[in-house]
Amino acid sequence: MLSAMIKKEFLLVLRDKHALLALFVMPAIFILIMSVAMRDQFSTNTIEFTVYAQDSDKTQISKKIISDIKEDKNFTLVSHKTEAQFLAYIPKNYSKDTNKKIELVVNKSLKSDQIEIFKSMLSKHLLSARFTSMAETLKKYSPETSKILSSINISNENLYKVKYNDLKSMPNSTQQSVPSWIVFGMFFIIIPMSTIYVNERKQNTLARLNSMNVSILWMSISKSIPYLVINQIQVAIMLGVGIFLVPMFNTSALEINGSLGAIATISLALSVSAIGVSTLIAVSASSSEQATTIGGIFNILLGAIGGVMVPKYIMPESMQRISEFSPMSWGLDGFLDIFLKSANASMILEDALKLFVFGIISLIISMIILRIRINKGL
Repeated sequence: MLSAMIKKEFLLVLRDKHALLALFVMPAIFILIMSVAMRDQFSTNTIEFTVYAQDSDKTQISKKIISDIKEDKNFTLVSHKTEAQFLAYIPKNYSKDTNKKIELVVNKSLKSDQIEIFKSMLSKHLLSARFTSMAETLKKYSPETSKILSSINISNENLYKVKYNDLKSMPNSTQQSVPSWIVFGMFFIIIPMSTIYVNERKQNTLARLNSMNVSILWMSISKSIPYLVINQIQVAIMLGVGIFLVPMFNTSALEINGSLGAIATISLALSVSAIGVSTLIAVSASSSEQATTIGGIFNILLGAIGGVMVPKYIMPESMQRISEFSPMSWGLDGFLDIFLKSANASMILEDALKLFVFGIISLIISMIILRIRINKGL
């Protein structure tokens, strides 16, 4: 009996082509778009500023500053002020008078963090020019000291060795986008699930099964298994998009640093959670339109709170605390730990357990509601 019911559910799901497109195609497209769109936000090597420089000092230091700016791939020197984001004016006697400052004019509408990044990048060229000038001055007095100053190379690579949670590199945009849309996409099983539940309730299919001594528990299990399989297919497709498709658009490929066992654990737990929420909404709604509307709004709210729409690290502290109540946040944290921190199954066990418990509780409540509605003939 159970195998026949599971087969029936698979056939019903596979008939709904539009829902399948929403489950598989929509998240894959989002991953591709967001990975490419955010590509430059995760690499300082691709940050570029246009600069108009005016040298009124005409000395070795000022000429070196201009030369270094020209050679820096993060800067583009332009010949007209209107084309520049920043105007840099080197005053007279800049090399002789240490109190003299380079005047910077922000010529475009830029955010404060962009201005600070520009100042930081320009500072290394100013310091390098000063060291070069000091080395030339000391050359005739202390050649050894002059040689040491000349050998100083001011760059981020020489000053810092950056790691991200024991990894050698920072996360790329794909590693941020893939887990977000995996989590968000898995919860959209509410679309086909609600349609099937509402139709079977209206056609008295659930009531007839109940009269044949088929328990609510077996009904719920038979309906859950197909979506459990669908969710795992979703995960595989979206991982494939991140690994194979995204690099075709000149964007970093997804790097999975954790174990496959951890991926299987968190994806199964996330699937149970998504099935629980979707079932609860499906059995509570009076129509498929009502269920998809409520489910869609609920998913968007969970995604916004849980860090799918906006990364949690840029949220205010109060919002970060609220995000801990979203199951999407637990799933997202688990996937990020796997991709970025080389997590194994034991390291994401807490997030997986929270998702599993949340899903089971939601399923139990949904079975109680379904029992009540069948008994009342609703």
